Formats: sequence, C-alpha cells, structure tokens
Amino acid sequence: MSVQRFLHAVDALSTWVGKAAAWLIIGLMVLICLEVVKRYWLNMPTAWIYDASNMFYGTLFMLAGAYALANNAHVRGDFLYGSMRPRTQAAFDLVLYFVFFIPGILALIYAGYDYAALSWRIGEHSTTTADGPPIYHFKTVIPVAGALIMLQGFAEIVRCIVCLRTGQWPSRLRDVSEIDVVEEQLAQSEHVDEAAREAAIARAHAIEESARQRGMAGDPTT
Repeated sequence: MSVQRFLHAVDALSTWVGKAAAWLIIGLMVLICLEVVKRYWLNMPTAWIYDASNMFYGTLFMLAGAYALANNAHVRGDFLYGSMRPRTQAAFDLVLYFVFFIPGILALIYAGYDYAALSWRIGEHSTTTADGPPIYHFKTVIPVAGALIMLQGFAEIVRCIVCLRTGQWPSRLRDVSEIDVVEEQLAQSEHVDEAAREAAIARAHAIEESARQRGMAGDPTT
C-alpha cells in the first residue's frame, strides 16, 4: 500500500466513524424535545433523560475527534502559522505532535481503559437518580475514541514527514465542504446568470483556499 493510499484509508475510517456518530445528534434532539414536553407541558420530568443526553452528546463529541483531525478542522491560532512555508509548517506540527499530542492521547487511552474496565467490573450505573442507567458502555467510548484519534494522529505525522521530504502537503480525502453547498445553491438559482455564477464560485474557491492553506492540499478530486 502506498503512503497516499494509507493516508486516505485512515481518513476514510475517521470520516466514517465521525459521520456515523453524527446521527446521535438526532437522538439527542429527540430526547431534549421529549423532556421539554414532559417537564413543561405535562409536569412529568424524567430523570434518566439527563443521563441519556450526556451519553449521546459525550459519545458524539469523542468519536468526532478523529474526523475533525482528518479534516484539519481543529481550532488553531494560525495568524503566524498560515504565513509559514509548508516545510516549516510540517516541522512545527511534527514537534507539537511528539511533544504534546502523542503523550496526551496515550494518557487518554491508558486512563480511559482503566476507567472503563473498572466500570465494567462493578457494573457501574449513574448516581444521578436512585436507579440510574448503566454507564460502563459509555465509558468504553473513551479509550476507543482515543485509539481512533491516535491512528489519525499517526497519519498526520506521516503527512508531516512527506511534506518535509517533498515540500508539499499530501492530499486529504475529499469530503463535502461549504464550497460544495455554495456551488449547489448557485447551480439551482434562477436569478444568477452563468458568468456571475462562475465568478462567484471562483471567489468562493479563492476564499476557501486562502483560509485552508494546508488543509486541502493536493488534488481536490481525490
């Protein structure tokens, strides 16, 4: 397997997990709407919905971490970073991955595994109510999410090494982005002529490329 295929395979795994976890937002919305109705209209609040909402949101938050990293979507202070050359960016990232990322995520996996294992051994339930729901399955998400982020982090380290050797960032697996939505809306618009549409799309592409000097490097069709 080539390096590029490996990177895209890891990106694809992180993307699949992140998009699968995203469906939890629908369950979270249903739970919250149900609780609002029961609490304020029927005067029948439900204690277990609080725990369920925490588990839905926590699972979504943790499992989306690798997906965000795969899309270079984590927040960074890039007022200096964005002006660096690709090799300088790669060297900077590589140092930070080894100094902060790897030790932090390893600690998360190690502590999360012990945390989840103890929860399974004692059959832990939530203490919010007298008969709270089980939470050992929820705590299992911690080391699983940590392992996924570590795998994606390894792919990012490989990207840094490739960039140091070639001077260019390897491409990322293409995903639906805001620019795709802009193009679709413009294509369906009856109030924009072809020339204005093409000019607007070109400006949108320029803005996106400027904002993501690194994130979508390489062939945009891959």
